[in-house]
Amino acid sequence: MPSRTLPTLPQADVAAHNTAKSCYVTIGTKVYDVTDFVDDHPGGGDLILQYGGKDVKEAMEDEISHMHSEAAWDILDENLIGFVATEKVLEAAMRTDDPFAVLPMEPSEKGMRELEKADTGAAEEVKAREEAAVAGPEAEDSNKAVYAATGMSTAEDLNKDTDASSDYKRHHFLDLNRPLFLQVWNGGFSKSFYLEQVHRPRHYKGGASAPLFGNFLEPFTKTPCPIALAGYWAFGLGFWTLVEYALHRFLFHLDSYLPDNRVAITAHFLLHGIHHYLPMDRLRLVMPPVLFVALAYPFWRLALTVFYYNWNAAVAAYCGGIFGYICYDCTHYFLHHKNLPAWYRELKKYHMQHHFMDYENGFGITSRFWDRIFGTELGPPPVPKVLKAT
Repeated sequence: MPSRTLPTLPQADVAAHNTAKSCYVTIGTKVYDVTDFVDDHPGGGDLILQYGGKDVKEAMEDEISHMHSEAAWDILDENLIGFVATEKVLEAAMRTDDPFAVLPMEPSEKGMRELEKADTGAAEEVKAREEAAVAGPEAEDSNKAVYAATGMSTAEDLNKDTDASSDYKRHHFLDLNRPLFLQVWNGGFSKSFYLEQVHRPRHYKGGASAPLFGNFLEPFTKTPCPIALAGYWAFGLGFWTLVEYALHRFLFHLDSYLPDNRVAITAHFLLHGIHHYLPMDRLRLVMPPVLFVALAYPFWRLALTVFYYNWNAAVAAYCGGIFGYICYDCTHYFLHHKNLPAWYRELKKYHMQHHFMDYENGFGITSRFWDRIFGTELGPPPVPKVLKAT
């Protein structure tokens, strides 16, 4: 048992620390201060704040959403600040002849025996961290060939900011400290080198946005949140599942057809390469409104051309298409940055596989239907194994 050098905190005090200014979470009876990690969490700080003052063991062990690796648990262990006496512990302490062996936390060896004898579930809460289910390293080792394509072992690697200087010296690709657009435009990269590098995700300063132009154009490249628009008909929404697949696969991932010149490479980077290069940049995940407005008119003219025989049909198709696109863009944003209901968590896991395991397959965002039709569906992710921390 660890020595009692950390305090036992009142449960109400722990629960009160549930904001970005001061955020505690618990694993059983252990209390962790994760305030400094809120802004750096790959899934967004809102996910942590959702569990502020609460137990996060079940969330971190969730296989559907994302079972965390031992590295993630180690980060948590570094922020241990004390213990909390749960209701089960207090109930057990009431039943024992030696409550001081149990309280304050953590229990002595005798206290642990008393907790086990009381059989209230308190012993399991004290040992919750030590018996946590984690995604073991063997899951990574069995997929080295797959992960080699991105240079990442798991999504947890994105917890660590990329050292921009050393990364540039090592790969001679893009310096994250300087505007990216001109670097891509003037880089003279071969297609093979560009595709190899752009699909190796980097993490920019806690998930912030790397400079793209570095001038007055910069604000126009960022979108703080998806903007929901009203739509009229379900046709456009359903049709977008095929359109998004086609755009994602045949336009954004036209790797084998990408011309080997700076115009094509720069266009690819602006359209989609930057998203694979910095997948947790939340400000460049949704189409900027300025670009959206610029593209809206040509698509309106296209709708009028296709449905020349009926103006109402053109309006319905156009509005349905816009609505379908907004649903796609919102879904893509939330798959990267928000906690979701169970069905969407399966989509999230599927899309994370596309980024961190196999970017040449798994092009569906709102549905994997067309992946099944065209034979590009991703297989199941590595199966986590339950390990006991020592």
